[in-house]
Amino acid sequence: MVRILTTHVGSLPRPPELVELVWAEDRGEPVDRERYHRLLDEAVRDRVRRQVEAGIDFVSDGEMSKIGYATYIRHRLSGFEVGDVPRATPADLDAYPRYRDRLADEGGSARYLRPICRGPITYEHREPVERDLERLARAIGGQPIEGAFMNAPSPGIIALFQPNEYYPSVDEYLDAIGEAMKTEYEAIVAAGFQVQIDSPDLAMGRHIMYRDRSDEEFAAAATRHVEAINRALRDIPAEKARLHLCWGNYEGPHHLDIDAGKIADVVLRAKPATILFEAANPRHEHEWASWREANIPADKILAPGVIDSTCNYIEHPDLVAQRLQTYADIVGPQRVMGGTDCGFGTWSGFGSVDPDICWAKLTSLAEGARRAGARVSAPA
Repeated sequence: MVRILTTHVGSLPRPPELVELVWAEDRGEPVDRERYHRLLDEAVRDRVRRQVEAGIDFVSDGEMSKIGYATYIRHRLSGFEVGDVPRATPADLDAYPRYRDRLADEGGSARYLRPICRGPITYEHREPVERDLERLARAIGGQPIEGAFMNAPSPGIIALFQPNEYYPSVDEYLDAIGEAMKTEYEAIVAAGFQVQIDSPDLAMGRHIMYRDRSDEEFAAAATRHVEAINRALRDIPAEKARLHLCWGNYEGPHHLDIDAGKIADVVLRAKPATILFEAANPRHEHEWASWREANIPADKILAPGVIDSTCNYIEHPDLVAQRLQTYADIVGPQRVMGGTDCGFGTWSGFGSVDPDICWAKLTSLAEGARRAGARVSAPA
């Protein structure tokens, strides 16, 4: 029997009372700091415990303190101001405006304050990341886990969500973001955790930022985004970093998602040793064939999503096992890790999966990995 390890993408459902405080803080409203940090401590401790009970090997803090996986940076970096700039919608939703408008009317997506870059970017406020790291370290103490990770956005996804009105070019904007975020990336690793670079820009960026360009133009742009990641990670060992590839964690048509086969080689040039990507939802499950054809370096670990993060079906463990076996046939079982398509709480308080079902899905993930490990053979 081979042990196939398990993890997830990062964000988890937040307790409702914490969600209220996170949004109040983001709006700049007065917050009871003692209560806020107490609730954060309790939430991280509880989410780590639930991950362990579900059987997850590499756990996270669930991004409890973050309003959203990319926009939280305005509370840490200089150069950003809140402003009124139109928010781009994915091209696949624009193609079906009635459905797009229904989603908006139902409040299915977060309405957040939009940061805009209007000055030089530096990593100005270290206290939030230091508190996050201390909180996670306390929560995992004595827990039977293989390791822990913490999320941080890629330079490219920050550039995608935060419009630039200061730097003369996109490349200069990416460089400035990367040099600033290098501080956070290295702080996470120095604390003993793996850093996960969340990089939907390498896939979702195709039908948002580069929606009017060709696939070839997007691939060239994605290459520059990968180069920005690699520069920011230049002093971090590859095995201490993970990268998450995503086409957008929302229930939508996704018919304009770029095929994995067109970007796999670009993604695999990124430094992180572990690559997490969507592989369970109806638009991307078939792309195991593209990964089979890709030139995957021998030092890469594949962490396909074998759990869909946008629906409340609880995947059968045998389905999870089948999905993992497929990837084990490509790179070997010791280079496969069971993961999720995306997070379960990309925005604080928003997520299509019921919190109780989230934990059941993670439990099924762990059981499926156990079954897959019992069915595959280790390489000779």
